[in-house]
Amino acid sequence: MQLRPNQRLKLDDTDDKLFYGSPRFVTHVDEGFIQQLTDLYRDRLKPNTRIFDMMSSWVSHLPEEMEFEYVEGHGLNAQELARNARLNHYFVQNINENPQLPLPDEDFDAVLNCVSVQYLQYPEAVFSEMYRILKPGGVAIISFSNRMFFEKAIQAWREASEAARVELVKEYFASVPGFTTAEVIANKSTLPNFLQWLGAAGGDPFYAVIAYRS
Repeated sequence: MQLRPNQRLKLDDTDDKLFYGSPRFVTHVDEGFIQQLTDLYRDRLKPNTRIFDMMSSWVSHLPEEMEFEYVEGHGLNAQELARNARLNHYFVQNINENPQLPLPDEDFDAVLNCVSVQYLQYPEAVFSEMYRILKPGGVAIISFSNRMFFEKAIQAWREASEAARVELVKEYFASVPGFTTAEVIANKSTLPNFLQWLGAAGGDPFYAVIAYRS
């Protein structure tokens, strides 16, 4: 898979570091989404393993009762990451400018990306890096809803339906030889669109695309 140049474009093409320069101590999805994600992590992650939380924030969705050997965080705002109590360490990097992660080969049991995949301009390169740092048998979990910073999402995402966005993430995985066929979990919202837009409780659809390093 190869996105066309226009599909990578954002409405706001200024430096992402400027957009994320001020911390946002808010949650970007509702409690229903967060609970489904935590339950998924509880099911798919193993205790005492090494986790990479890519494009993370001040909130962790890892199950409180699970202990991990090490959790590495990444994002664009150091103040947010410093507030995330589950991170053992974190680094700030704009992976749209430099997708190469400063992490060793085959070092993590899981790579997590929550509600941020829509901002990747070079997902093929980023998913290749995810594969590189995963141990054999390691899992990658990409979760998202229908919310976004519209001006910072790439055109391919902005113009796609929710179903097409799922297919897009599946294609990201398929672009890297060695990932298993992606599995999809999709729980669509039952609320009318106008209530979703108003942020009504239970209004966020939940999508997760999951693959393993063979």
